[in-house]
Amino acid sequence: MTRRRTVLPGFGLSLGITLSYLGVLVLIPLSTLFVKSSGLGWAGFFEAATTPRVMASYRITLLTSFAAALVNVVFGVLVAWVLVRYRFPGRRLLDAMVDLPFALPTAVAGITLTTLYAENGWIGSRLAVMGVKVAFTPLGIVVALIFIGLPFVVRTVQPVLQDLELDVEEAAASLGASRWQTFRRVLLPAIAPAALTGFTLAFARAIGEYGSVVFISGNMPMKTEIAPLLIMTKLEQFDYAGATAIAVVMLLGSFILLLAINLLQWWSRRRTA
Repeated sequence: MTRRRTVLPGFGLSLGITLSYLGVLVLIPLSTLFVKSSGLGWAGFFEAATTPRVMASYRITLLTSFAAALVNVVFGVLVAWVLVRYRFPGRRLLDAMVDLPFALPTAVAGITLTTLYAENGWIGSRLAVMGVKVAFTPLGIVVALIFIGLPFVVRTVQPVLQDLELDVEEAAASLGASRWQTFRRVLLPAIAPAALTGFTLAFARAIGEYGSVVFISGNMPMKTEIAPLLIMTKLEQFDYAGATAIAVVMLLGSFILLLAINLLQWWSRRRTA
């Protein structure tokens, strides 16, 4: 029996390189968070990670991230559908603009959004007439997180829609299915795993976002202060143990949420298989 030659080296060497790479760049840096925060002891860690100001930052971060991810799932699927299913002038330009948040520095995005949505801004002044305030409120944080998270959903769902043949939709229509039935029973099961993946990526990105949020949020403690900003504040105050305590809680929370969403994706794939 002859062994099949591959471009990459053997399994042992490839696995060793992979584990070493992940260890140096991911595992070792993350482990230092636990080592640094362990100096507080259990009582000190609990106190540093559960003060009213810190708990408020957790709540604001998670709620705004979740809200932004939900909005991105709905409109990300819609944008992906338009880009895949329709041909119109400027489609390629619109497709390229979807990736703009990837290339744009987050600080630039934050300043731009703040300028637009402030009460004297181009959009904010019109919303203020209707009694809606965006900048320096939790709503402003959601707007910033929607901006930076939309590409994750679009680029995740778009390839799935491209691989989904129109014949499937036409077959459903020929069998008497309405548009809603075709979407619910044919399209939705096909794109659901990709949409959940896009939601996961957008949510995870939003939890750790700092640059685009720090300007438009106003950074008011107990109101619009996000957890990443509070970590930076404690680092500036040389409270390294307190900063790592908050970081550990955010890390564990993100891991649990991502694990839960991945399990949901696995269940969705098994159900639709």
